[in-house]
Amino acid sequence: MIAVPGSLPPGMGTQALFEACVGRVFRIEGIDDNGLLELHVGEVVGEDSYMHTIWIETNFVLLRTVE
Repeated sequence: MIAVPGSLPPGMGTQALFEACVGRVFRIEGIDDNGLLELHVGEVVGEDSYMHTIWIETNFVLLRTVE
C-alpha cells in the first residue's frame, strides 16, 4: 500500500488503520464490482490477517507479482 485515500469515513480508527498499512505488502484477497481491492490487514494491529479487512482503490497500491 502506498497511500491513504482522502475520503475515509471518520471514527472507528479507520484513518489510523489505513495509515498503519502504508508501506506494507498485502495479498489481494478479492476485487468487488466497483474495482476495489480487498486486503486482509489484521497483522497491522497484532491479530490474524483475516480479522480486519479494508477495501481500497487500485491507485493507492503498487501491484507486484509474487515469485
